[in-house]
Amino acid sequence: MAKARTHYICRSCGAVQTQWMGKCPDCGAWDALEKFTETKVSKEAHSGLAESWKAENQSGPAMSIASAVAAVPLPEIQTTDTPRMPTGVGELDRVLGGGLVPGSVVLLGGDPGIGKSTLMLQAAGHMAQSEQRVLYVTSEESAFQTRLRAERLFSDDGIAIQHAKPLQRAVAGIDQLDELYILADTNLARIVEQARKIQPRMMVIDSVQMIYKSDVEASPGSVTQLRRTCTELVYLAKISGIAIVLVGHVTKDGHLAGPKLLEHLVDAVLSFEGDRHHSHRIVRGIKNRFGTTLEVGLFEMTGAGLKEVSDSAALLDPKARPQPGSVICPAMHGTRCLLVEIQALTATGFLGAAKRKTSGLDGNRLAMLIAVLEKHGGLRLADQDVFASAVGGLKVIEPAADLAVCLAIAGAHFSRAMPPGMAAMGEVGLGGEIRHVHQVEQRLRESHRLGYRTILMPTDSSDGALSGVEIVRVKSLAQAMANLTPVARSS
Repeated sequence: MAKARTHYICRSCGAVQTQWMGKCPDCGAWDALEKFTETKVSKEAHSGLAESWKAENQSGPAMSIASAVAAVPLPEIQTTDTPRMPTGVGELDRVLGGGLVPGSVVLLGGDPGIGKSTLMLQAAGHMAQSEQRVLYVTSEESAFQTRLRAERLFSDDGIAIQHAKPLQRAVAGIDQLDELYILADTNLARIVEQARKIQPRMMVIDSVQMIYKSDVEASPGSVTQLRRTCTELVYLAKISGIAIVLVGHVTKDGHLAGPKLLEHLVDAVLSFEGDRHHSHRIVRGIKNRFGTTLEVGLFEMTGAGLKEVSDSAALLDPKARPQPGSVICPAMHGTRCLLVEIQALTATGFLGAAKRKTSGLDGNRLAMLIAVLEKHGGLRLADQDVFASAVGGLKVIEPAADLAVCLAIAGAHFSRAMPPGMAAMGEVGLGGEIRHVHQVEQRLRESHRLGYRTILMPTDSSDGALSGVEIVRVKSLAQAMANLTPVARSS
């Protein structure tokens, strides 16, 4: 009889302990150890379902890699040019680095109802329209429910036609999606068998928390099941060349549900963020072995699905009047520039217990900028609660937003606002000096395109010249604050 071994796995860091403890000794998280029972099985059973694929399919894009059992010198390893597979959703391809890599595994997480299934079904429909076979495994909906969702997304007046790019073929109807296969199942063995028969280029598992392996004595979604099923799916992707996208749940803290091991196993981790009460959504790369994690994808949820937002002006209100505590900053996110509105608010607090709260900004950097404002800007904020936010759900972490944050705080404190049509960019040093930022020309062009004709920037930026844009160069924080103008209070 197989002997069961019990371990305890930390859901925060993935560390394995032999006994339960209230505090994880590796990461210090409290009440994070979860019971994990592992049953010793035979070598044949331990090889897993993916081994059957290897035995029955002796060809495939990744077989030459999987069959290499001996160590070889690096120069002798043969490489092949494997093109990426565009998903047909431009903003998603941007975050992935140009598309899906064959044989890769992507984990997509997000809050319930945020639009994860909608995004992946739209991507699957576009790939199927371009004659790439896709297997969409739905474990939370029936095949009938998926059909109803697809009819809404790919109807003649749906989003797939209205917002298709010129170089992309629009999905002109659900009847043309012959290469999109729907499987409503939760058993991993049956899923692998269907993938072996269909031979898809991409397989979507929605969601991985509902998939179970029958020889594991644990309920679906447990640590034991997630470890085994995810390991099998990753191995399946490597030996078959199928790009697999796993849709995952998140906890109430916003972290991906399950052990941290899942994020280490997969090749890319994407976070689908946004507020269900607002229309805008953001796809952010947390981990990407084949590209950068600085890119973000912008979407808008409509009645016919997700619409790509390629213009950052959607995050701004061009008709809004300048108000104290609001500054526009051209911030770089990967390869493109997005104009972000930085807002700040100061309120009377308690000396020695003043609050410093941020949303979308670095809290430690905010504390540093407040100290610079007090030392070199003439502000007294020791008894003031300071709140700072990046509007639109974007996270702005680059130093080029320092000047905008300082001006927003100073404007809120003195009831002064930036002149209409002015944006600000620059890094603020501890001595109150404004330092150079990179990619100035791209920031100027994007600001000019969206109607901002005056840019506040450092004096040491030599590449800051663009027709139709007035450059206001400042050397210190005090010079920058002199551009704030009084705002008349409305009665």
